[in-house]
Amino acid sequence: MSETVGYLMILWGLVMISLLGIGGFFMFRKFLKKLPKEDGKSIIDWEEYYVEQTVHLWGQDEKKLLNELVEPVPQLFRDVAKQKIAAKIGEVALQRNKQKISLDVIIEGYILATPKRDHKFLIKRLNEKNIDFSPYEHLLEKQ
Repeated sequence: MSETVGYLMILWGLVMISLLGIGGFFMFRKFLKKLPKEDGKSIIDWEEYYVEQTVHLWGQDEKKLLNELVEPVPQLFRDVAKQKIAAKIGEVALQRNKQKISLDVIIEGYILATPKRDHKFLIKRLNEKNIDFSPYEHLLEKQ
């Protein structure tokens, strides 16, 4: 009996060390994103800036499309992904002096904000909605 308890304690210790390591990894990544860059603002500060500057440019249809595009992201990380993508879309809109977030800005911002593996979902979703994505193929190839 005591041998079994000893093995369970060792197993429990390994599980706890693994979970602490995983949590520490994600906390460290968040810490690195919060460190200020050369311009004095961090990655997260810039994301918040772009979202705040363009929040009034979003319509209901555009918000709905953004929510559809972040559906494949697990619920736990969806808010973070949504902010990152919305910030990149906002950055593109501000660079182009747009008065409203449009479909072309959403598609370009999504492509720039997401890794290449996520582009398959974007293409699938655009095909379902019968939206031509050929003007953005150069961005898909670049990444």
